[in-house]
Amino acid sequence: MQEVSTTIRAYRQSIIQGIIVGLGAGAIFVAGFLFRGIISAPSPVTAAGQVVESTNGFALLDEVQSLVDSHYLREQPDARQREYAAIRGLLGSLNDRYTFFIDPPVAQSESDALAGTYGGIGVQIRRAEDGKLVMYPFADSPAEQVGIRDGDVIVEINGQTVDISMSQDSIDQLLRGEVKEGNGVELTYIEAETQNLQTIFVPFGVINIPSVVWRTLDENPSIGYVQILMFTSRTPEEIQTALADLNNSNIRAYVLDLRNNSGGLLQEAVDVAAQFLQPGVVVYERTHTNERSLDSDITGMASDLPLVVLVNQGTASAAELVAGAIQDRGRGQLIGQVTYGKGSVQQIFRLSDDSSLHITAAEWLTPARHQLDGVGLEPDIVMSPDVNGRDVELGEAIRQLNQILQEQGS
Repeated sequence: MQEVSTTIRAYRQSIIQGIIVGLGAGAIFVAGFLFRGIISAPSPVTAAGQVVESTNGFALLDEVQSLVDSHYLREQPDARQREYAAIRGLLGSLNDRYTFFIDPPVAQSESDALAGTYGGIGVQIRRAEDGKLVMYPFADSPAEQVGIRDGDVIVEINGQTVDISMSQDSIDQLLRGEVKEGNGVELTYIEAETQNLQTIFVPFGVINIPSVVWRTLDENPSIGYVQILMFTSRTPEEIQTALADLNNSNIRAYVLDLRNNSGGLLQEAVDVAAQFLQPGVVVYERTHTNERSLDSDITGMASDLPLVVLVNQGTASAAELVAGAIQDRGRGQLIGQVTYGKGSVQQIFRLSDDSSLHITAAEWLTPARHQLDGVGLEPDIVMSPDVNGRDVELGEAIRQLNQILQEQGS
């Protein structure tokens, strides 16, 4: 009995020891499960103390990417997307809205927009002070080819009556569309010369928007009207063509329209301003290292006749440069609204993957050293835009020039 009792006691003891060992192992497993994140994650001290080799000077960024690669739960964006995000973050730290990065597809769209091409009939619409919607066809446009002439007045588009209550954008969109066989618009209009009512179908074509449009004004044919839509590489040549054509029409004064001109190329803007000025300073350009003056050394083709410049809140950048030079040099009056106030210069760099980088590299000061950036230009005659979109600014410019011409005549 004693031998059996000893065996039983030994058996019981082994069972108890097994239970204890099992509970211990289970506890270790549970603890490992509950605290595996703490055990496996590097401590802040350890992470911060790691030395990560950097090939680009951004060691901390490389360190972060290394940790993301090791521990991030989900699939990461591809390397190029992460690189773009890092670039945007870097540029955002500069707190300069004009220094930015553009993806390749958007960069290409930007280039296409600067090319100024669309499908349509190719007319410019002006809202006269009497409310009429007057057409001015571009040279060699479908509108010109079917017989529409400067001063013809739109009455209907595709049977829909158009009037001053419609926005400019909505009218422009009715006159644009995809270029394909049979596409176009039916226009009903009043001929400027005969006052006859005409209806004609105008097909859509590829329209290359000129950067300069010009004409003599119906209200006074001795006043030449020049509108610069944007400053491109071809603008200096186009402005010379415009001024030569107007001078051949024996005009006695100019209206230069820079409204809604968002800017463009620097040297081209200086060359354009020079055509309205005597030799001298056009603008000062200041970088982080130096300052220089950009001068005109010619007597411009339009430097001797009375001049009024139209501006508004959409007049920006290179357009403000031109308007500021004319105002500071006492060459002509500014009429309209305070301009946008973008007096900084951006250099555009095309990157290796066809993305692009815009970097603010300089700022402009007018000839009298007035700052443009964030301030804009104050017109000599401030006018509120007409609620119905009538061109009251041009009407005021004509009145001012008529008075000057009358005084000159007397």
